[in-house]
Amino acid sequence: MTTAAETMPPGAGSDEADLRQHDLPPTARLGALTLAMTVAGGVVMAAEYGRHPSLWAPIALAAAAGAVLIVNVALLARVKTFAWTAFFRVLGWALLAYFVIAGILEFVFVFDHTPSHQLALFSVLLFLFATDVPLILAFSVARWQLPPEAV
Repeated sequence: MTTAAETMPPGAGSDEADLRQHDLPPTARLGALTLAMTVAGGVVMAAEYGRHPSLWAPIALAAAAGAVLIVNVALLARVKTFAWTAFFRVLGWALLAYFVIAGILEFVFVFDHTPSHQLALFSVLLFLFATDVPLILAFSVARWQLPPEAV
């Protein structure tokens, strides 16, 4: 099995963009963890839809996903040198798109007469989903941009 270093041409190494990222928090990884817990909670609820399900597992998943999302935002907010303009531009448009999607799904749940306790939990999971994915997208774009101090 060959490693990446063995397949690089002579003299090639990490570029400046890679070196700038060593101080960044694991935002994309934490976002993926949040997304996995959110989707898992939704799948568990959807699997028992129409019955009287036990909501303990989806509630635990939603609470854990919310906690990880809060930690993720707090870690990212501590970063000083970052392309915040690009981040907020992407975040704003992505939030708009994902809240429209979440709103449509919320309408479907209401229109389908989802019981109130399930609807509340679906709403929380939709909020986490519609907040987490734009965060991942915005971070993934901004991490490769030059911060204003570097220009």
